[in-house]
Amino acid sequence: MRCLMCENFSFSHICTSCQTNFLQPSLYKRKLQNNIELISFYKYDDIKKLLHTKHTDLGFYIYNILAELSFKKFAEEFHTDENFVSIAVDDHIRSGYSHTAILNKHLNSYNIKPLYNKLRAQNRVSYSGKSKYFRETNPRDFQIKSIQAKQVILVDDIVTTGATLQQAINKLGKGRVSLCLSLVDMRQK
Repeated sequence: MRCLMCENFSFSHICTSCQTNFLQPSLYKRKLQNNIELISFYKYDDIKKLLHTKHTDLGFYIYNILAELSFKKFAEEFHTDENFVSIAVDDHIRSGYSHTAILNKHLNSYNIKPLYNKLRAQNRVSYSGKSKYFRETNPRDFQIKSIQAKQVILVDDIVTTGATLQQAINKLGKGRVSLCLSLVDMRQK
């Protein structure tokens, strides 16, 4: 097959050379409304075309590559004595897979245990390209399945306004969410 980025022959959808030269993550940090830190790994413009594959069969492979380069690397370097669970925001399966579940899976480490099917949106309206007003007036209406852990890492792929994460944090209860992770934070330019 050919690499999606350089079009050279490759055994992967994105060759190792392109992964090394163009897809190395950086850490971008900001505080959300309730002083919870959001860490993202890429600037939107740098991986925009790759993100647009998420509702296609190809997206499964692309999201696994991005998650391996960013979320897995983060988990390997996240050294703490405390134990955490990670929960993907609305890991409902669409197009044959869940892109947030893929990201969450790559956090598995000695002190992070990914949980699945724990935080699901009852309102399935798409926020893509919608205004902050639209997002605020059409809440996700998250439902939570039992979670025993007190230290939670929330996982999403793209953070635009932060409204989805804020709704999830509020639903889980204050003091429970320790950190949020995303591939992209749209506020990073």
